[in-house]
Amino acid sequence: MPKKADDAGAPHGELTVRTIAMPADTNANGDIFGGWVMSRMDQAGGITGVERSGGRVVTVAVEGMTFIRPVRVGDVLSVYTRVGDIGRTSMRIHIEAWVERFLTRAREKVTEATFTFVAIDDLGKPRPIPTAAPHGA
Repeated sequence: MPKKADDAGAPHGELTVRTIAMPADTNANGDIFGGWVMSRMDQAGGITGVERSGGRVVTVAVEGMTFIRPVRVGDVLSVYTRVGDIGRTSMRIHIEAWVERFLTRAREKVTEATFTFVAIDDLGKPRPIPTAAPHGA
C-alpha cells in the first residue's frame, strides 16, 4: 500500500492520467523535463474537457503553474482534474500532478495549474458548452 501523501494533503479531483517517467524524458540534470509533466497535464485536461463539453476542445491558457518538486525516472505520475468555472464556450479546469516515488512509494504533489479550454466545432470555431454535463461525464 502506498505511503500517505506529504503535507500538501491529498489530491483534489478525479484521477485522469497515470504514467511512468522514463529515462528518455529527462533533462541534462537527470530530472524529468517540466514540459513532459505539463504535456501530461494538458492531456488530462483535454480528456476532462471533452467529457464535460461533449466534443472537441483546445487549450487556450495556462495559469499559475509552479513546479514544487522534481519528477524522477521511475516515478509514477498521476494527474487529477476538476472542472471549475464554465462559460458559454470555455471552461477552466484545475489540474494537479502528483508522483508516487520509485521504491519508497511516497506520494508528493509536484505541480498544479489552471488550464482554460475552449470547446470547438468541426471547423475549429468556438461552440457552446452544454449547461448539463453529457451522459457519463
